[in-house]
Amino acid sequence: MATFISLVNWTDQGIRNVKDSPDRYEAFKAVAEKAGVKVKGFYYTMGRYDMVLITEASDEAAMATMLKLCSFGNLRTETMRSFSVDEMRKFIDKMP
Repeated sequence: MATFISLVNWTDQGIRNVKDSPDRYEAFKAVAEKAGVKVKGFYYTMGRYDMVLITEASDEAAMATMLKLCSFGNLRTETMRSFSVDEMRKFIDKMP
């Protein structure tokens, strides 16, 4: 399974309903896990991004779940596929 790091911002709709955010997160987590996405971490942040989400999933499950999450209109995401140090070592070993 791949690791994904998502940088998340509220939309105007999402911030208007910020008090519902913890409940929306719990609902998302349940749906994500049913879809094969494991939530490894979730944090509210200050600064450029409002939240950070760390997940493990197949590419297909990650894409489908993030599309579904954003379709509700509360969030915008920037999701990055990430690699561990061990994975990076394997890439380096394959360099010509």
